[in-house]
Amino acid sequence: MTPKVLTQTLRSMERDGLVTRTQLPGVPPRVDYELTDLGRSLQAPIDALRTWIEANSARILAHRESYDAVGS
Repeated sequence: MTPKVLTQTLRSMERDGLVTRTQLPGVPPRVDYELTDLGRSLQAPIDALRTWIEANSARILAHRESYDAVGS
């Protein structure tokens, strides 16, 4: 991920209320990001998705291989 893409992603997350941005004094300037309550509320759904992916990754890969073998 390029620094530009990271910045764009973090700004979008800030706009959506998922993170707060704090600019800190110093040289070089530093910026900290922290999850908001709304951002933290994503933890359980993300964990559930990760669990689902882990449980189904072999099946997904098998389907990809079958699909690719047909040459579609």
